[in-house]
Amino acid sequence: PMLVDPTNYGGSEEDVFEVIAPSIPGYGFSEMPHKKGFDQIAAAQVCLKLMERLGFEKYYIQGGDWGSLITRIMAILNPSVITGLHINMPSAENDGLEYWLRVAVGSVFPSLVGVKPEEYDRVYPFGSKFLDLLQETGYMHIQATKPDTVGFALTDSPVGLAAYILEKFSIWTNPANRDLADGGLEKYYTKDELLTSVMIYWLTGTVTSSMRFYKECFAGRAMETLSMTVTVPTGMATFPHELGHVPEAWCRSSHPNLIHYTLMPDGGHFAAFEKPALLAEDIRTFVKKVEDLNRSKD
Repeated sequence: PMLVDPTNYGGSEEDVFEVIAPSIPGYGFSEMPHKKGFDQIAAAQVCLKLMERLGFEKYYIQGGDWGSLITRIMAILNPSVITGLHINMPSAENDGLEYWLRVAVGSVFPSLVGVKPEEYDRVYPFGSKFLDLLQETGYMHIQATKPDTVGFALTDSPVGLAAYILEKFSIWTNPANRDLADGGLEKYYTKDELLTSVMIYWLTGTVTSSMRFYKECFAGRAMETLSMTVTVPTGMATFPHELGHVPEAWCRSSHPNLIHYTLMPDGGHFAAFEKPALLAEDIRTFVKKVEDLNRSKD
């Protein structure tokens, strides 16, 4: 609503967006894929086709979590229809020698590898950050290897499904919640909001198909796209409690047209849910930059 009705949220009529919010096939509101191979590349192709059929010739795209990878792939597959790309979970290729050399050198000489002083604590101490990541990504390993095992169990237990999902809302919003008896959930969300998220999966029976998306990702070629260059104007917003942080300088190697990068003061993985005002304002700021650049070229 902050994008489609900005005048009620401190914005102006000039900031009005028409928002198309597709549900990834296999997630809640969209039908499950009927055959193997439906990965993030396939999802990007579906979204491109959707926008074409809706009559949009040129548009902005935005995403977080899987959405950040899907929208990025959309910009790679058909940049001619993408006016600008905004993501709130930046990622970069991290399995090469160059990456690990940057990490090692940056711990001692951060400026040599482009890590700004205000970014240092989001990347280092790397050992501690990496251990935290390992602790929080056990779910990814099982979903990427045996999704049906846990999927069928959760489909059979509403309490189990709620526990599985709400734990992520707790820790991924702020890792400090790990030490709270109640997980700190109601500090950020209402019970109705949280239960709505759980019920979307429960009533549609899509938790298993949503988990298969992870297996398809690593079985296919979606991760290879992280090494590919995005040429469209790009904006990024990074939140301090996101699962990981990619410094601005490291993002530029695969996003040469990065014109906007924001270090958010607060917030975690579920940015659009937890901090909608911050995210909406950042999207508006990015779009204005792109529109100004386009006008200056005319």
